[in-house]
Amino acid sequence: MHKRFFTNSWALALSVLMLGMALPAGAQTAAAANGKTELLWLGQASFRIKSPGGKVIVIDPWLSGGPKAPAPYKTDLSALGKVDVLLVTHAHGDHIGDAPAIAKLNNTKLYGPGDMITPLVTLGILPAELTHRFNKTGSVKPLPGIKVTAVAAEHSSLLVWNNPATNKNESHPAGEAVGYIIELENGFKIWHMGDTGLFGDMKFISDYYKPDLVLMPIGGNFTMGPDDAAFAARTWINSKYVIAMHYNSNPLATGTLVDFQAAMKGGTSKVVPMTEGQSVEF
Repeated sequence: MHKRFFTNSWALALSVLMLGMALPAGAQTAAAANGKTELLWLGQASFRIKSPGGKVIVIDPWLSGGPKAPAPYKTDLSALGKVDVLLVTHAHGDHIGDAPAIAKLNNTKLYGPGDMITPLVTLGILPAELTHRFNKTGSVKPLPGIKVTAVAAEHSSLLVWNNPATNKNESHPAGEAVGYIIELENGFKIWHMGDTGLFGDMKFISDYYKPDLVLMPIGGNFTMGPDDAAFAARTWINSKYVIAMHYNSNPLATGTLVDFQAAMKGGTSKVVPMTEGQSVEF
């Protein structure tokens, strides 16, 4: 099921699709500037983003262990397609999930907070060449036309690793959680908040980076619940669209989309409802 925002000419879209491979680089860039962005919700905080230029960005891929991860992604990581950019906001299991396996499968770097990446390397989970360390207000340009900036999140981060020598789980410090501002080829900006509670600099992040779409946790207990999330969206954040995430996957996180929609009444941002496995286009 697809929902489409920003109506465009179907004839133009088809022409660009058919001619894209034959266009010179400059023309391809222009075509990407007029293209669409597709988001697939994979459950919890996991999304696959297809950029206007056709690149695949995956964030917080909790798939094989995710109770709401849709088939076939839950059983076959290759179903994601070729992953061009891989992002993780922090080391909790429902966010780092299958990211190391996806990095190895695609020979793609895992981008993440510096002190989360370091134990992945020192413990031998990933080779250094498949990682990139950065931190809050730092930015990377993993592909032409795509920029990712790490921003603050009010949360914790801990890596739980099963030591193959002892077959016992070990807990390792993993720095601080972050969110990401993802700017695509056409200038469309997505703020993936990661896991976060309320904090006043949400207003600064919104005012400074001006995201078009915010992916916002609403489950409660570990993150903002519906009322807190709606307060932030109504009061501090001036995005065109909001998508609720990080709910419906953990019995301790009881926030619901219905509660969030009710709390958003009077807000200026459009709440885009999604179910796991659904795609939307912007």
